[in-house]
Amino acid sequence: MVELSVIIPIYNEELNIPNLVTRLRPVVEKIGMSYELVFVNDGSRDNSIHLIKALAQADERVRYIDFSRNFGHQIAVTAGIDLCKGNIIAIIDADLQDPPELIEEMIGLIKQGNEVVYAKRRSRKDKSFIKKTAYKTFYRLLARISNVDVPLDTGDFRVMTRKVAEVLKNMPEQHKFLRGQIAWLGFKQTFVEYDRDMRAAGEPGYTYKKLFQLAFDGITGFSNVPLRLATIMGFVVSGISMLLILYALLSYFIFNNDLPKGWASLMIAISFIGGVQLICLGIIGEYISKLQTDIRKRPLYIINETNC
Repeated sequence: MVELSVIIPIYNEELNIPNLVTRLRPVVEKIGMSYELVFVNDGSRDNSIHLIKALAQADERVRYIDFSRNFGHQIAVTAGIDLCKGNIIAIIDADLQDPPELIEEMIGLIKQGNEVVYAKRRSRKDKSFIKKTAYKTFYRLLARISNVDVPLDTGDFRVMTRKVAEVLKNMPEQHKFLRGQIAWLGFKQTFVEYDRDMRAAGEPGYTYKKLFQLAFDGITGFSNVPLRLATIMGFVVSGISMLLILYALLSYFIFNNDLPKGWASLMIAISFIGGVQLICLGIIGEYISKLQTDIRKRPLYIINETNC
């Protein structure tokens, strides 16, 4: 029987896997629970899967899930949750920005009756000022517009019970935003604070494009505000148009003023209204696209090979 599962999503992390295992193993052994390390290879193009398989051959407690291609970080974590066997489940990235040593304290809080313990960043040492600002802005925007209380300044580094994992397995939406889903579940949750370090080695798997997509999935998955905003924008533009029509009628029939016949004002008005319409259609289209993806019911991921 496995008491603790540690899920580690992997995407081109060959430089970090040895150091992660070196730091992680003493932590889980000190906790004194039977454990498994579940590596989920998310279509890595380097030698990550070969390193993981070598670890698995040397230690039967090392498990791996090898995807047929890259499905994304959130899907990789989901696969780990689906296939792991532990009663307590920890999620940590391989880049060592999140300290493995914190898992012991988090499990201690689980034993005190909490169902979820997440790690909250007190500070972060990322090099990019743009990314730091974007993260901070996103979390606060999501907190304002979401109908779910998603904790600020948190990622997927957390520990949860089997009860929470089983409920997550019954949430089949394709566009995963796990920290939002876990917050939506409720249950008793608490946090520990830490200072997030810089990536130990290699390049981050989350590009700006992927970060934007994750943010958009979080907003559209847990808030209807964009749809309401589209409706409000439609009413505002319609109101402005009605006022312009009223102004034109009054000027011509009441005040006998000739209206300017320049094409510039006309083009500005058409461009403005057309732009708002396109924005509204785009927002609505994103929601419809997500519905279409879920209706297809394609598998979230395809496993090429696993020893789980």
